[in-house]
Amino acid sequence: MENVRKILIVDGNRHDVNALNRSLGGSPSGEGYEAALRRLDPDLDITIVRPADDGPDCLPKGVKLTDFDGIAWTGSALNAYIDEDAVLNQLPLAKATVETGLPVFGSCWGMQIVARAFGGEVRAAPKGREIGVGRMIRLNRAGVSHPMYRGKSACFSALTVHMDEVCVAPKGAVILAGNDHSHIQAFAMENDGMKFWGVQYHPEYTLAELAAIFRRYGQRLIDAGLFADQAALETMSANWVTLHNDPDRRDLAWQYGIDDDALRYERRLIELANWLKYSVGTKTV
Repeated sequence: MENVRKILIVDGNRHDVNALNRSLGGSPSGEGYEAALRRLDPDLDITIVRPADDGPDCLPKGVKLTDFDGIAWTGSALNAYIDEDAVLNQLPLAKATVETGLPVFGSCWGMQIVARAFGGEVRAAPKGREIGVGRMIRLNRAGVSHPMYRGKSACFSALTVHMDEVCVAPKGAVILAGNDHSHIQAFAMENDGMKFWGVQYHPEYTLAELAAIFRRYGQRLIDAGLFADQAALETMSANWVTLHNDPDRRDLAWQYGIDDDALRYERRLIELANWLKYSVGTKTV
């Protein structure tokens, strides 16, 4: 007998954003998430859907949500509080995925769209953009004891990129972590038979993915004062790709203040590994 788990990945980005990210050396959101999950279990049976452009009825013909063992929501450049088609297309699917009672994991946008779908509130973060490394993310008492964080330090850093944040969690949700930028960096919604784990940061990202995102945002990051000019942005992007390819470059890790929580995949992927182990579990086919 063989353990084969079927995972649905919901790519929250529009096709044009995914294409631009690929052109800059990154990955479409769904494919990047697939690569992260396959690092944990190469044998996963993965399906990717893209409701931002394809609408809420984006599942392959004849496939149901309940055909899967777990569902993961990616990040997105969209704003969950704006009523445009690409957002509205995803709200009913977000609600439906969680209401199945299947294990659902949401990164960044994934947490935000689920929060809105269940009556929470999302806003533009008052402190602006958190991008690169999210620092001093602290587990509260509920987070320390939650299975998503088994093996995780009580205070850690994580790769991140977001302008928005969940400011009011849905009814019944339990906040697990926060930092000085956003007081909700993670929550779990496990009431009424639901099994949702969400984080504001991106455990699935790599340094190379962030380098592509720096390039994609480009002038906006310069205008925000995060880079002096385009040359500084390109230098940092190139150095992050180098560090991605050679994590033992201590000079670059020190220069950018990147610790092993964000640098080493076995620490960066702890939340997703725990989701597969403790929430999705195993399936025998």
